Amino acid sequence: MSIRTDTRHLYLQVIDQIKKDIENGTYKEREKLPSEFQLSKLLGVSRATLREALRILEEENIVTRRHGVGTFVNAKPIFSSGIEELFSVTEMIERGGMKPGSQYLSTEILEATEEDVKKFYPFDVEKLAKVERVRTADGEPVVYCVDKIPKGLIPLEHVHKEDSMFQLLEEYSEKVVSYAVTFIEPVGYQERISTILNCDPDQPLLLLKQMHYTTDDEPVLYSSNYFRPDTFGFHVLRKRV
Repeated sequence: MSIRTDTRHLYLQVIDQIKKDIENGTYKEREKLPSEFQLSKLLGVSRATLREALRILEEENIVTRRHGVGTFVNAKPIFSSGIEELFSVTEMIERGGMKPGSQYLSTEILEATEEDVKKFYPFDVEKLAKVERVRTADGEPVVYCVDKIPKGLIPLEHVHKEDSMFQLLEEYSEKVVSYAVTFIEPVGYQERISTILNCDPDQPLLLLKQMHYTTDDEPVLYSSNYFRPDTFGFHVLRKRV
């Protein structure tokens, strides 16, 4: 399987070959790749070239390298969405052809902190309803969600009857979420959250912090959603201006 006949930089050839081998099933999801020594001999390249290719493949979230253990093929995300498109988690799971569900962990009324007041400005917020839950796809936990909503916008006794917060807001307060300002952070292993989502100890999470606004620019929902990166993938369309 030597790739020496290709005229491009060797590490680019290695990247393409490994991707092809993953696509055709030579290396399966969650499977360990051959050792660097074996793989470099198989491809006919130096270990330095192979390491550069694996580094880029890891940046692209195609493989994960575990120090002292080896390199593993990542599972493809089941759900993929453009980050510029605003869908509820419920809609994303449904678009993936699976059944959405929720496991509620806690619901409580909290005094708004100084940080909360700033986030919801100019909404005059004193108390917030905090809803903590796990979103499931066909019964499998895939997202850990913490939602904060100004008290009184939705009846908390109905929270457990509806999966979508967007739907609840529209139904009970007639406020339609129009857009969100989103901050994306990769985060490491979170003992409680990662355990709930059945993540491996070295599996990172993708955290989306979002303030949702109505068409009148009114902030109505702040959410912190922890996504399993092997289940959800996000992309963005960037245009030259």
